[in-house]
Amino acid sequence: MSTARFASRDEIRASFSRAMSQMYQQEVPLYGTLMELVAETNQGVLANQPAVAESLQRTGEIERLDMERHGAIRVGTPAELATLARLFAVMGMQPVGYYDLTPAGVPVHSTAFRAVHEDALQVSPFRVFTSLLRLELIGDAQLRAFAEQVLAKRSIFTPRVLELIEQSERDGGLNASDAEAFVQQALETFRWHSTATVSLAEYQQLLAQHRLIADVVAFRGPHINHLTPRTLDIDTVQSGMPRKGITPKAVVEGPPRRQHPILLRQTSFKALQEPITFVGQGVSESGSHSARFGEIEQRGAALTPRGRALYDQLLNVARDELGEFPNEANSVRYAELLEKTFKDFPDDLDSMRRQDLAYFRYFPTAKGIAAGSAGQPAKDLEGLIAAGHIAFEPLVYEDFLPVSAAGIFQSNLGDDAQAHYQGNSNREQFQQALGRETIDELALYADTQRRSLQDCANRLGLAALA
Repeated sequence: MSTARFASRDEIRASFSRAMSQMYQQEVPLYGTLMELVAETNQGVLANQPAVAESLQRTGEIERLDMERHGAIRVGTPAELATLARLFAVMGMQPVGYYDLTPAGVPVHSTAFRAVHEDALQVSPFRVFTSLLRLELIGDAQLRAFAEQVLAKRSIFTPRVLELIEQSERDGGLNASDAEAFVQQALETFRWHSTATVSLAEYQQLLAQHRLIADVVAFRGPHINHLTPRTLDIDTVQSGMPRKGITPKAVVEGPPRRQHPILLRQTSFKALQEPITFVGQGVSESGSHSARFGEIEQRGAALTPRGRALYDQLLNVARDELGEFPNEANSVRYAELLEKTFKDFPDDLDSMRRQDLAYFRYFPTAKGIAAGSAGQPAKDLEGLIAAGHIAFEPLVYEDFLPVSAAGIFQSNLGDDAQAHYQGNSNREQFQQALGRETIDELALYADTQRRSLQDCANRLGLAALA
């Protein structure tokens, strides 16, 4: 069947991302203020650091900088997760990676729905970190049964969006008008509801078990709990938030500040206390709930298995030396420990490349193309780089870090939300709920790097690059 009459899945995703941002700014005005601060910071970096601007221009990252954002959502049942996977597939998003947050006391496991090819990411890099509540970790059997009953009664999807998902699956896509309807209907799953489906007393019981359990179970929809713009300098944003009337979390999660950023650094402002109406005995009861916040991210180079092993090792050394959960009281010492520990991770691109610590995208230069036309290029990659025939830039990390995600969750759930779970990582259970296997994110970066090398070979008149 011809797909010419169907709207591009990438464009549907871009449209959904814009609509989500508009909705969230209306619901959480402070998020709009955060977006303004990020835009100001990015403009300053581009004006004052020409090397950064040149790199972004060469890779095309400059074109997606202001639309780079991710969201996060938490669902309560395998059926909800499986349907979300189908909803995201309409937008060309697939489940990438598996993240177990239980070691940090958060009773969920997660994946990130996103585009998987570099061309699709260039159109819209929007991704949604999606967590499934692990009900089996609720120790109180009676409360666990109550949570299961509450979740079983709700439907988080509109009838129309379910029809459109089925239509897309059956026909192979959606036309432009149906795609527009899909975006509006899909938004309803992520919309905030100020009314709970449980009584205040029942909410407090769920809250006492874990704040996140109350957030997932007590409402008729999962609501987006944050959106995240991308900054080029997260430390400037962190220090600038108080001047905008925003209280940041104490610690920037992830690696320390570097000349060449790696992986992902994240911070956020504290979750808002929002008024809630609870189900009452004939009379509605009032209370409040804290769940939604603003987050900022700075993305760096995607690391290879060797680079990731070194990162994990150094992070563990710093955390072991700190000896406690990073918080406001020890944030300065933690930053110092990270700076000291990460001196063992090379901070220049050529060393990272030669030591196979990061993935790169390779580009033929004008000089290389001219030499290729004259039949004069070197035959191996290192020779071509040395001759100035091929340039390289690190691939942007598109995924997440379990320790960092847990740190963001904990800072917004409150220190009293920390818990200890005996349950171990259970990828098989998650994938069974999802209805498919999650994709290995490292294989995606390796594929992108390999495609860029083949493109260089093609444009330089070589069969392949050794």
